[in-house]
Amino acid sequence: MSEISHAVPSSKPEAHAYSAGALFRSVVIALTAFLTLVDLFATQAILPMLAEHYGVTPGQMGLASNASTFGMLVSGLAVGYFSSSIDRRRGILISLVLLSIPTTLLAYAPNLTVFAFLRVMQGLCMASAFTLTLAYLGEHYSAQDSASAFAAYITGNVASNLIGRLVSAGVADHFGLAANFYFFAVLNLLGALLVYFTVEKTPPMRATVLGMGSHFSAWIMHLKNPPLRASFAIGFCILFAFIGTFTYVNFVLVQPPFSVDAMTLGIIYFVFLPSIATTPLAGRAVERFGTRATFWGSLAVAALGLPLMLSSSLAAFLTGMVLVGVGTFFAQATATGFVGRAASSDRGSASGLYLAFYFFGGLMGAAVLGQLFDRFGWEACVAGIGVSLLIAALLALLLKTPMTPEAMRHDA
Repeated sequence: MSEISHAVPSSKPEAHAYSAGALFRSVVIALTAFLTLVDLFATQAILPMLAEHYGVTPGQMGLASNASTFGMLVSGLAVGYFSSSIDRRRGILISLVLLSIPTTLLAYAPNLTVFAFLRVMQGLCMASAFTLTLAYLGEHYSAQDSASAFAAYITGNVASNLIGRLVSAGVADHFGLAANFYFFAVLNLLGALLVYFTVEKTPPMRATVLGMGSHFSAWIMHLKNPPLRASFAIGFCILFAFIGTFTYVNFVLVQPPFSVDAMTLGIIYFVFLPSIATTPLAGRAVERFGTRATFWGSLAVAALGLPLMLSSSLAAFLTGMVLVGVGTFFAQATATGFVGRAASSDRGSASGLYLAFYFFGGLMGAAVLGQLFDRFGWEACVAGIGVSLLIAALLALLLKTPMTPEAMRHDA
């Protein structure tokens, strides 16, 4: 993202220029995140169509669709391992160009096994771009600006969830499943173009692991850090809960008493709209209230939505989806920013570890909650989501790291 001066403004024109520059930077960061991750959850709006197309159960289709999280887990670790020697700009650019290949091939997947394999390939490309971008943000922005930068990136992620699902449902409903995947391949290439024109060329980062001598030592160092270790586990819980909610809810909505059609299912994902407005506030919330208080507040909001999603009233059900979306995205922005601040060195490997745990949580959420859904129904699935949120809240007790005196007072 374009380098913006972080100097304190000394006049109104300079302040205006700073504000305009900061706004442009945030928009570019959010748009990059959108085009990087738009494929991740776009298939969820068409899961019932895909399950019917391949003749499989909701749990099987949910696991195959979320197989991308396995690719993201592997890629997050691999990129973290080689992070110190990878040119950020070139790595992000190549990842997005390559992403368009499995996206296109999904249009021709003959069975669920091939579909799942291609989703894994997508995950490999998405996570490499995602991890390198997070490392870039952590390395090129000040501690004060990094929280806002990370929040902007997560906001783009939120937008990809909303617009990706809406567009996917619309395109698949009107033009078929194949056209849907062609369209998203074009978006991948547009993401590469955006990176080409907005991310500045930077030299490969030199290894900064203090006295460790190896990438494995860096991982061990991060895992020995209790706050970082807790944030990794929290990332697992966040995506576990998110996947459980927004994968299997689709199968609930297409059945009685709601019985919505494919296009309406896409429109329903406007429930993410409030999250787009609230997620950018995560950085400010952390500065004002501290990491743990912000995290607990976001989890409480998500938890309030769960009982509403057991209602037979569509209005109450959608309200529950709104609350879960707002809470989990706010929690994700908080946790992601925390990792960037808490890592004492080699932030690229720390981001890679966080994303590995995060996406492993998504994969396990798809598998475990899919089995609960297939065997015991939606109520059991919601109960599993609630347990995940509770564990995350308990882990937040360990989110404490030296920061500014004011932040330390909040987090103490």
